[in-house]
Amino acid sequence: MTFDYDLFVIGAGSGGVRAARVSASHGAKVAIAEEYRVGGTCVIRGCVPKKLFVYASHFAEEFEDAAGFGWQVGDSRFDWPTLIRNKDAEIDRLNGIYIKNLQAAGVEIIEQRATITGPNSVAVDGREITARYILIAVGATPFMPDIPGIDHAITSNEAFHIENLPDSIVIVGGGYIAVEFAGIFNGLGVETTLVYRGPEIMRGFDDEVRQHLHQEMAKKGVKIMTDSDIADIKPAASGGFDLTMADGAAMHTGLVMYATGRVAKTDGLGLETAGVTMAANGEIPVNAHSKTNIDSIYAVGDVTGRAQLTPVAIREGAAFAETVFNDNPICVDHTIIPTAVFSQPPIGTVGMGEGEARAAGHDIDVYAADFRPMKHTLSGNEERTLMKLIVNKADDKVLGLHIVGPDSGEMIQAFGIAVTMGATKAQFDATIAVHPTAAEELVTFKQPRG
Repeated sequence: MTFDYDLFVIGAGSGGVRAARVSASHGAKVAIAEEYRVGGTCVIRGCVPKKLFVYASHFAEEFEDAAGFGWQVGDSRFDWPTLIRNKDAEIDRLNGIYIKNLQAAGVEIIEQRATITGPNSVAVDGREITARYILIAVGATPFMPDIPGIDHAITSNEAFHIENLPDSIVIVGGGYIAVEFAGIFNGLGVETTLVYRGPEIMRGFDDEVRQHLHQEMAKKGVKIMTDSDIADIKPAASGGFDLTMADGAAMHTGLVMYATGRVAKTDGLGLETAGVTMAANGEIPVNAHSKTNIDSIYAVGDVTGRAQLTPVAIREGAAFAETVFNDNPICVDHTIIPTAVFSQPPIGTVGMGEGEARAAGHDIDVYAADFRPMKHTLSGNEERTLMKLIVNKADDKVLGLHIVGPDSGEMIQAFGIAVTMGATKAQFDATIAVHPTAAEELVTFKQPRG
């Protein structure tokens, strides 16, 4: 059978773009369909604009810290529209780069919605297109609970485009996006409350890391309400919103934002017409090579539910292309994933947490340090840094490494290499420390915690 394309990709986010470019480099005829903007969640309405917002929110604290070093900083004023305008310009620039890179690779870009009509066919604007392989890379979308007044709340998608900063905000959630935006709004002078239905924020992370972040965020002025939830949202006559909490308490806020997880964006995609198996939550189960139960249809990125992280989607997209179009089967290892949370202070982590290691049956040594960074000895800032190593006693292997503090995202990229390679505590000890740095703590631990 002759096909219009060797590969048709649905979704031009990080995973889909990488798969398309690498596949084309191996000689495949490729088309990619995107109904919104090329670049996906990360570039357009996720990690890139969010990191720019994080930078913006740090300056108020930096101005205060400067006094301890002899600087006299004059009156400062923040202008939200300027940040939005400059952020939009950068996103437009990146969007253009993604388009140029696809075009340079010979990938045809179709700026319309595509739906699946069969194992080897898709529909775009009323016409049917055939492909030897179809790759689903549509990502995920914010989850919103079904409560009265939920239509008055925003998600992270809208947070990048609000016209004016509110005086106060309630953010619902306790994961990456929730704590990151809590730090952003708090740093920009907004009275910020974080509401989370569980007992502690950042579920799935090392418990000590979770507690440390909670304490440091609270010290910076974020009000954190755990074991709590919103039952109802109503517009207030005076502006803003009146909230009824699950326990019956009342609150008022200028804005409500939900960051309660993300769900696969597979509704209306037509997967059932091709017989693709889907999980109850809409995610697409795949094998180690990202193949669905249908031989001609693959899926990468957030839509598979394996790990909702941009670098993982990129790696999966490249592995798919190598496997299918370069006769070089590659499986992505999802067991050890270095990651950063750009909370304030930020988290960098790789490998197992203490509780996870014990639950897995490991007999472990734990090395930890909680200290005031050198910069803050003069700044007067009360923020503290946490560093932690989890070591397997049986073979001295470092099972986990966790940092809460400045530049932890940068540090974890380098330390992630060592943990991924299976480095031992002895090898950490044999590494000469770089002084004076915070990172040197991780190669100078002497005694495990009792």
